[in-house]
Formats: sequence, structure tokens, C-alpha cells
Amino acid sequence: MNVKRPPSLKKGDTIGMVAPARKITFREIEKAISLIKSVGFQVIYRDELFAASDQFSGNDNQRAAYFQSLLDDNLVKAIFAARGGYGSVRIIDKLDFSRFVENPKWIIGYSDMTVFHNHINRNFGIGTLHATMPVNFAGNTDEALNGLFEVLKGGFPDYSLPGHPLNRQGRGSGILAGGNLSVLYSLCGSVSFPETEGKILFLEDLDEYLYHIDRMMTALKRAGALKTLSGLIVGGMTEMNDNEVPFGKTAEEIIREAVDEYDYPVCFGFPAGHIQDNRPLIMGAEVEMEVGEKVKVGFLK
Repeated sequence: MNVKRPPSLKKGDTIGMVAPARKITFREIEKAISLIKSVGFQVIYRDELFAASDQFSGNDNQRAAYFQSLLDDNLVKAIFAARGGYGSVRIIDKLDFSRFVENPKWIIGYSDMTVFHNHINRNFGIGTLHATMPVNFAGNTDEALNGLFEVLKGGFPDYSLPGHPLNRQGRGSGILAGGNLSVLYSLCGSVSFPETEGKILFLEDLDEYLYHIDRMMTALKRAGALKTLSGLIVGGMTEMNDNEVPFGKTAEEIIREAVDEYDYPVCFGFPAGHIQDNRPLIMGAEVEMEVGEKVKVGFLK
């Protein structure tokens, strides 16, 4: 499928703010809103953004209705998820993307937003942006924030990285899919799970037990999702947990073992995920990767 890139933003364009998962307060994103305005964009949100229902930002119907209003608003040129958490998978099937398909706009976020990236990329052939979210702006690096806004203005990321002892050398190209491993695992068997043949798969995760990383990677392998990739990019595997009896491998080692029998290039330590230096990735876009003593990852125009 030829993936369509949403239009680039111009100075004065409007960005909508949504919370499809965990609840958020204005105080948590106040400075981020100011930053977005300082780079030349308008920001809109309604009181519904700050709704609360247990851990969620409103019940499922409320969150879906608010997200729908931003999808359908032609004045909104991009939609930021204010934060992640858990909950997007509960509303994805409540949304109507027909007007979004007619007038694509950037959907931006990471972690739980993996649901939207893969659902939109697979079903509608429209690119999305895996990048930091307003709740994280205060701790992000300049490279992460500047890179985010450069993509929104029309840029194409191009990365050069140091090597990693677990890397597997080689060259590969393909459409970029994936995101948060735990969320991706939860999409298995659904229309939101990516078709991985010939794709470059990106994975990252946070606060998981090592045995669960192994269980998820084994599940993806048994489902055939790892066999025919063109490449694998692994970002932050952050704050992993272990049991009293150690699992015996790091998260990176578990992932490397899961793909040992294949021959595509594998890159570890990519600066994206639950880290401060969370660089932007255009999901659904064509990517070239070259893994040698150093690593190059570039997006094709």
C-alpha cells in the first residue's frame, strides 16, 4: 500500500489536544501548550480533555466522542495525544475515520498511541507520527522536540547512530510499523495489527517483567510476525523488572534471541520510546536502514 503523508503544517495552523487513555490535568500540559504556541501553532482543546473516570480521561464513549470531534474538524491540522497510559484500544472501534481519510492530519504520540499508528497505517494507508507527547515535553531533549516540529513542518528524519554489541549487520528497506511492544501484542489477531511481511519493525517498552518480554516476543514469533521482516529497530527498553529468580537475560538479549534464526538487519539502542531523547519516527513511511560499525536510518521522500 502506498502510504499518504498528511499535509505539512504552516505557521498559524491549529493543533488539537486529545487524551484517549489516561486522564490528564491542565497543569501537566500547560508549559507544553505554551511551547507549541511559541513555535507558531494554535492549540485547541475543550473541557472534555480534562474529564475523569477512574484512571481514564472520561468513559469510553466520552473519549471516543471527543477524539471524533477533532478527527472531523477540518480546521485541525494535527492531533496530539496529551499523554499515554492505557485505554486507546477500548475506543479504536468506536471511531469513524471516513472524514479523516478525506482530509488526513498528523496523529502524534507514542506508547498507548501504538494502537492508532498501526490501525491507521494498515487500514487507511496514512502516515502517523511516533513522537513525544506534551506531558513529557519538560523532560525531553532539544533534539526530540526540534525533530518533532521539523517533521510536522515537512521534514524527513535521518539518523546516524553508534553501533551496539547485539546489532546484526546488513541493509534493509520497507514500511515502518510497530511501536510499544506490549500494546502491539494486545493487537494480535485484530484488524489493527500490522501486516509485517517486508516491513521494518520498531519496538520499545517500559516497566515490563523480563519474562513478559520473552512471552510477547515468542507470541509474535509463533504468529509469524517476525519471520519475513526487512529489518528490526529496537528503541528504549526502559525500567525493566525481574523476579526473585532472575530471568537471566536483558530485554535486548531476549529480543535478539527471538530473531536469531533470521537474517535481516537488527539495530538496538535507537533513540525513541520511554526516554527523554524520544526522536520522531514517521510510522507507515518508507525507511532505509544500514547496520554496520555505525547505524544509518533514513526516511525516503
